[in-house]
Amino acid sequence: MKKIQITAPEQITATIQLPSSKSISNRALIINALGNGTYKPENLSDCDDTMVMIRALDENQPHDTIDIMAAGTAMRFLTAYLSVTPGNRIITGTQRMQQRPIQLLVDALRELGAEIEYVNNEGFPPLRIHGRELIKDHICLPGNVSSQYISALLMIGPSLKNGLKVTLTGDIISKPYINLTIQLMSDFGAQVSWINDHELQVTPQPYRSIPYYIESDWSAASYWYQIAALSQEATVTLPGLFENSYQGDSKVADIFRNLGIETIFGNKAVTLKKTGTCVKRLDYDFINQPDLAQTFVVTCALMNIPFRFSGLQSLKIKETDRMAALICEMKKLGYVLQEYDGSVLSWEGERCEPTGEAIDTYEDHRMAMAFAPAALVLPNICIKNPQVVSKSYPHYWENLQKAGFIIKEV
Repeated sequence: MKKIQITAPEQITATIQLPSSKSISNRALIINALGNGTYKPENLSDCDDTMVMIRALDENQPHDTIDIMAAGTAMRFLTAYLSVTPGNRIITGTQRMQQRPIQLLVDALRELGAEIEYVNNEGFPPLRIHGRELIKDHICLPGNVSSQYISALLMIGPSLKNGLKVTLTGDIISKPYINLTIQLMSDFGAQVSWINDHELQVTPQPYRSIPYYIESDWSAASYWYQIAALSQEATVTLPGLFENSYQGDSKVADIFRNLGIETIFGNKAVTLKKTGTCVKRLDYDFINQPDLAQTFVVTCALMNIPFRFSGLQSLKIKETDRMAALICEMKKLGYVLQEYDGSVLSWEGERCEPTGEAIDTYEDHRMAMAFAPAALVLPNICIKNPQVVSKSYPHYWENLQKAGFIIKEV
């Protein structure tokens, strides 16, 4: 589909089966492979990112070329995994993937003894990796890099002869994702812990393969919180979410309380209810939940709630420059955002004439999913290239239809 038009129902009453957590699925797959697992994790995500990871691990041959398409998580995790796995391989991806920097991770792995070459442009995929035993046991890198770099290094730690000590300098961003990795590593038998606020230690102890069930995705849940907040009347039940979740994006329940949505926890499920009590302004630091930023930018503007969102520096190296994309697409809806210091987006109520143009998605799944609920406020909104949702939430459009939205190709 090149473009769809979305018409929203007057009220929402739905039970939605969310995709399984991509973050947990991809980490569990790598950890299980490093442990030569006999069990396969259960309830794995069926999103593109996880599917390419499964394929890469299942078809992993000593001289393969591995195409991970647009899956940034797979690129980072597999780069580290292949560095400690015998064989010679090339790992590549889409044109956009070949523009996403990976030098910091490659430099760190090389410092540990990895043999990695750039096939084309220095600092960017594709990579040629010769898997070997890594002999160094200490690495130092900035704490403000993508947590996926840090997680990729941590996960190979138990397979290193002397384990691994990771020192993070400066401010540490997306710490919940690092802690998610630590929790999963521990579940699979690894010994890993924070020595202090800036140092982690991984013991050279092999992973063990265990039966493992994957929780539903809190990031995907954020769009249903958004739908509930923007609707006049809504009751949404989301099975498979745990109150004591490993996922950093479970924080969405607390943040949306500011926008009038109460979360009722049941037996491995949540129900969303509107309270009608909203703040007049929302200021929030998304340093630990950057994937929620698009959801809250669109929601707050459409609810006419001024905001200042900081901690967004990692948005510039996602599937697209999400800060620039949000500024451009919100202007189409008539909202003028301001960017500061490459890490802050704010809206103080400034409006412009809406253009009525369809929303561009920039090959970014979260652009499509964050803007679709705008149909509850702006009738018949159009979204270009809606198929991008397959990256993390393949059944998003079907789930919207189940909730009463009308979606037609235009």
